[in-house]
Amino acid sequence: MKVLILVGSESDRPTLEPALEVLRESGVEAHLQVSSAHRQPEQTAELARTAKEKGYGVIICGAGLSAALPGFVASRTDLPVIGVPVPSGPLAGIDALLSTVQMPAGVPVACVGIGNAKNAAHLALRILGVRAAG
Repeated sequence: MKVLILVGSESDRPTLEPALEVLRESGVEAHLQVSSAHRQPEQTAELARTAKEKGYGVIICGAGLSAALPGFVASRTDLPVIGVPVPSGPLAGIDALLSTVQMPAGVPVACVGIGNAKNAAHLALRILGVRAAG
């Protein structure tokens, strides 16, 4: 199984890169891609819809401010989605945290702490049944 990591903008990449390290150290293939729910909705929806058939078992989404990406992705796949609120904007990620956890019934998104991509990777490993390295 693989893990797909999506970020809404290039500026979010550094926050999510630690997840790549944890996953790869544990022998799990992971890919990080920039795709915005607002700026590229069709592309992002296609990534979510086709992730399972491409061998992904979990999707990790990092997003700041309104944090639309995790919920958008979760509404288009039945794979587990883990949201990582990105510490940005005047509320330093509190708004992203609240947006990520307040999904409507039927659109589940797991959520880790603000900026805690490593915990998202560890949760993905547990979902996949893979023992973490170390």
